[in-house]
Amino acid sequence: MARASDIFRSLGDPTRLRILMLLRAMELSVGELAQVLGQSQPRVSRHVRILIDAGLAERRKEGSWVFLSLGRRERVGPLFDTLDFWSDLDGEDAWAVADSARLAAVRADRAAAAERYFAAHAKDWDEIRSLHIAESEVEAAIARALRTGESGRPVGRLVDIGTGTGRMIELFGRDAVHALGVDRSPEMLRLARVKLAEAGLASAELRQADMYSLALPAASADTVIIHQVLHFAQQPSAAVAEAARLLAPRGRLLIVDFAPHDREELRSRDAHARLGFSDESVLSYMEEAGLVGRVVEHLEGGELTVTIWAGERPEAKLKVVA
Repeated sequence: MARASDIFRSLGDPTRLRILMLLRAMELSVGELAQVLGQSQPRVSRHVRILIDAGLAERRKEGSWVFLSLGRRERVGPLFDTLDFWSDLDGEDAWAVADSARLAAVRADRAAAAERYFAAHAKDWDEIRSLHIAESEVEAAIARALRTGESGRPVGRLVDIGTGTGRMIELFGRDAVHALGVDRSPEMLRLARVKLAEAGLASAELRQADMYSLALPAASADTVIIHQVLHFAQQPSAAVAEAARLLAPRGRLLIVDFAPHDREELRSRDAHARLGFSDESVLSYMEEAGLVGRVVEHLEGGELTVTIWAGERPEAKLKVVA
């Protein structure tokens, strides 16, 4: 009962109810919440702390930004069921209508920032894309790889490591039970939020994290994707091992990256730590991480060849006691 009383006490201020409804729509920074609510950041921060202490909201730092999201589904779900019932019974609150309109302005600000970022970096990305087969063909091959094997096998819990603009979640998040994208760059995560919201996937979770140390439980994912990220890794074997740690039995790791090449300017200009990977190297990383690996496909058609590798976590064998 003590926990329940804490939750009801935390909802005793209308502003905190408004914050929860806004976080239901999308993750927001404290500054964005203050903008929508028309209140000072210190005041909003005090309300947010009360919601966090009650388990109704969660706080996550990304660079100099702090983002807020809803608490665990099993805790906030019954609350929203009740609020929705009362809304149907009594009509939508006037504050909710006004907050929704101001939230649209926050989305527009994010979209404008994303466009500026894309404009500043489009030339570099286009140059790299021009060196290999069309991205649409790579994405089609990834989709084929996820369908390979047992018929109808689900994506399940999806983790996209180095999510960038969130493209892998945009493609496969709808088929997932839960989709989580992680990236080291706060700028890329802000970009991903805009893109996924535009794609109707605002419920996908995004976190700032290092590929070598993911604050996620072991065996918490059914599908992990590392798409065009491993060539940035100074220790690719460690990155693969950390990705493999997330896999439940029969979980799959998909790595998409370049085969070995000699485009040295990608190292000096674009910070590629590795100029591609041989099949032997990637399969050895997977084996060391306890996965059964295979080469899925070599995608030729440009100066750079894109390769897809897959690794699976074997089912745990039961020990037979004589």
